[in-house]
Amino acid sequence: MDWKLQENVISASDIDLLVSFIQQTKRFTQFTKVKEFEDAFSKWQGCKYCVYVNSGSSANLILVNALKELRKWEDGDEILVPAVTWPTTITPVIQNGLTPVFVDINLEDLSFDYDQLASKITSRTKGIFVVHLLGFPANIKRLKEIIGDRKIDIFEDSCESQGATEDGVKVGNLGIAGTFSFYWGHHMTSVEGGMLVTNDEELYKLFVLKRSHGLARELPKKYHDDIKARFPDIDFNFLFLTDGFNFRNTEFNAVLGLVQLKHIDKFINIRCQNYRRFLRICKNYSKDLITIEAEGISSFALPFIFHDMQKKGLFQKIIRTAKIESRPLISGNLLLQPFLRKYYDSTGYNKADFIHTNAFYIGNNQFVNEERLNILEDIMEKFFK
Repeated sequence: MDWKLQENVISASDIDLLVSFIQQTKRFTQFTKVKEFEDAFSKWQGCKYCVYVNSGSSANLILVNALKELRKWEDGDEILVPAVTWPTTITPVIQNGLTPVFVDINLEDLSFDYDQLASKITSRTKGIFVVHLLGFPANIKRLKEIIGDRKIDIFEDSCESQGATEDGVKVGNLGIAGTFSFYWGHHMTSVEGGMLVTNDEELYKLFVLKRSHGLARELPKKYHDDIKARFPDIDFNFLFLTDGFNFRNTEFNAVLGLVQLKHIDKFINIRCQNYRRFLRICKNYSKDLITIEAEGISSFALPFIFHDMQKKGLFQKIIRTAKIESRPLISGNLLLQPFLRKYYDSTGYNKADFIHTNAFYIGNNQFVNEERLNILEDIMEKFFK
């Protein structure tokens, strides 16, 4: 058995559809299929606006850049970020001249240590970049209680948690804006791709502009006449309203995104069913394993969090022999990574350190079935008993 972190989610029929599209279209860069995918995702997500880009990391960079402009944040203003996440949750904060303030995590939903977060809010705190790790939704309600009436924005990296919810509301819709990734290994894929989602019209317009150089013509046509009237001395087709990037995606990727989106609810149901079975198995070994039972999950992976670091290493070797692929739990303590450790103090993040040494995960997707889980259960029984 080869149990990989992710497997080929692009079916033969998906490829046939893409080939047919390529043979018929005359336009390959961002065009009508991109808009169609944005509209379809908006309907599925339950939000007003979606902007499709070339990756979830690019979505994060646009998000922070647009918020800084919209809110008039100053260089050095602070954004609270978790110590365990993917690097491109942190780097957009740094790249935009803002100061990341790291917060330890908890072992109940893998989001912030909420008490520590509350203690790190200062007069310069402008935002909280929430990450919903591994399909576990963070406690946004508690974050809003901590913020109170202070003007601090919540924005969400939901790249690993598509379809997760809090009180029936999908992650990405719980703050001012959110991001998703459609990379190969995620809940659904367009091979490469990301999405920005928001209900804020002004933020949406900035997302659209910044995706493509800051060009005014990229905005929906309903905004054009007003803009032309404001800047009559500049050719509208080459009118730049803000600084921007080139983070457009292609029609090819949008075609794949559209066909994958049709299956996403089924994929999520299978992943969550697998996680429930995994949880039942792990509970037999509660002296050895920490389990997470958050509400509203949309399982991304199957995490093993060991009380004992030595046992973790031994078990990881055993599953490797059984051809079950594993990887660290995201980054472990991200502050131990070379690109951050020379600038920031990595001490004081006890749970992040614990995750760094005592945790890993294996893949969960629509190809994980009862047969594989039975094999895993047998391996675990032999190891723990």
